[in-house]
Amino acid sequence: MVVRAETVSLRELLALQLEDARERTLALIAPVEEADLRKQHSPLMGPILWDLGHIAAFEELWLLRNQDGPPRFSAMPGLYDPFAHPRAVRGGLPLPSLEATLAHMAAVRERVLERLDLLDLDAPDPLLRGGYVHRMVLQHEYQHNETILQTLQLKTGLPYRAPRAAARVPPPAAAAPGGMVLFPGGEVEIGTDDRTTAYDNERPKHQVVLRPFRIDVAPVTNGAYLEFMADGGYSRRELWSEAGWRWLREAGASAPAYWWRTAYGWVSRSMDLVEPVDPDRPVCHVCWYEAEAFARWAGKRLPTEEEWEAAATWDPATGEKRLFPWGDEPPAAIGNGTGGPVTIPTDANLDQLSFGTTPVGTYPRNVSPIGCHDMIGNVWEWTASPFRGYPGFRAFPYPEYSETFFGAEYRVLRGGSWATRPGAIRGTFRNWDFLIRRQIFAGFRCARDA
Repeated sequence: MVVRAETVSLRELLALQLEDARERTLALIAPVEEADLRKQHSPLMGPILWDLGHIAAFEELWLLRNQDGPPRFSAMPGLYDPFAHPRAVRGGLPLPSLEATLAHMAAVRERVLERLDLLDLDAPDPLLRGGYVHRMVLQHEYQHNETILQTLQLKTGLPYRAPRAAARVPPPAAAAPGGMVLFPGGEVEIGTDDRTTAYDNERPKHQVVLRPFRIDVAPVTNGAYLEFMADGGYSRRELWSEAGWRWLREAGASAPAYWWRTAYGWVSRSMDLVEPVDPDRPVCHVCWYEAEAFARWAGKRLPTEEEWEAAATWDPATGEKRLFPWGDEPPAAIGNGTGGPVTIPTDANLDQLSFGTTPVGTYPRNVSPIGCHDMIGNVWEWTASPFRGYPGFRAFPYPEYSETFFGAEYRVLRGGSWATRPGAIRGTFRNWDFLIRRQIFAGFRCARDA
C-alpha cells in the first residue's frame, strides 16, 4: 500500500494501514485449506489458526482493553497467551473454527476503527501519542505474517501454493557484488530515541566506539556456501564450536534447510517452487552455528550487531546516521500493474510477494554509505551478539516483548528478509532467535578486524 502521509491525517493513515495489514493476512492464508490451518506441521511452529486468533487477541488487548487508562494489562488470558501455551503444544488446543476466528478478527477490527475516531493521538500518554500503540499492533500483525510464512514453508503434505502472480521482481544485476569493504571505526550512534514506531529494545540511542573492521559487501551467497560444503564444511570438526558440533551431530545436517542433492546438482524449495540452487542468491535457512562455521572456514567472523548497524546506516564521511541504508525515506514501492491494492517494493526485496530471495545486488538503491548491498530485506543476518538491553533500557509498554528474552541463549539478527513487511523493518530493528533455528529466513555476512 502506498499512501503519502502528508495527504491524510494520522488517524486516517493508521486506519488505512490496519486495513492493509489485514488484507495481507487474509491473502496469505486464502490458498490454504482449514485442515492445514489447524494442523501443527512442526513443533517449531504452532498452527496458523492459533496465529490468527492471537493477532485478534493482541489487537483487542492493546487497542480496546488498554485504552481506558491504567491499570494496563500485558497478558492475554485463554488460548492465545504465548507464554502459557508454547508453540510445541498449540496443536492440542481446542481452537475455534476458521469461520469463528475470522468473524472475531473482523469484530475486533470494527470496534478498533470506531474507537480510533474517539482517541486523542496528541495525548501526553506515550502509548497513544503519535499513534505508537497502533503502530505496535500493526507491527505485531506484520511479524505474524512472517511467522505464518515460516509455517507454510514447513507445511507437510502438498506445498503452499504461493500467489506469486502478484509480484514483479526487477531483473538481477549484471554481476553480483563481492569482496569486503572497510569501516574506518570511531564513535558511532547506535539505536534510536524514536517513540512513534521503534520497539523498546531499539532504545535508547547511544554512542559506541568501534575499532576499524572489514565487512562483506553482500550476504554470503549460495555459490560461496557450496564451496564451503565441497571443502568438507559439515564434516571438519575444527570449523565448529563445541556447541555447534553437538548441534550438527544431533541434527544430522549436511546442507541448508530445504536443500537436497539430485543427479543434476543441488536444488532448493521455496514454498511450492523447486529449482536449482542459484549461486548468486544469499544462502538462506541456516542456523547461527552454520554461519559461525562458515565464517571460521573463510578466515573471518560474524559481525557484532553494532558493527552491522554501523555498516548499514552510518556515514563515516559526514558523521551522520541514516534510518535505512539508502537514506531516511521508507522503502519505496510501485503499483503491481493490475489496478489492485498490491504494491511492489523497489528499494529492497521485502513485503513477501516475491516468496523467495533474489540475487544480491538486484536492488541498486539498497546500498549503505560504505557500499554494503542488501542490508535491508532478502535474508535476516545473524550477528555475533547475544540479545541484551542497551545501556539505559526501559521496558515499554510491557516486559514480555523484549526484556523476558534477554540472555546469551539468543543471538540478534538484523535487516529483515523477503518475508518482512516494510513497516516492520529499519536500520535499528533487532530480531532474535535461538542459535539452532533454521526455519527463519536467515543468512549472514562475515567481518574481520582491519
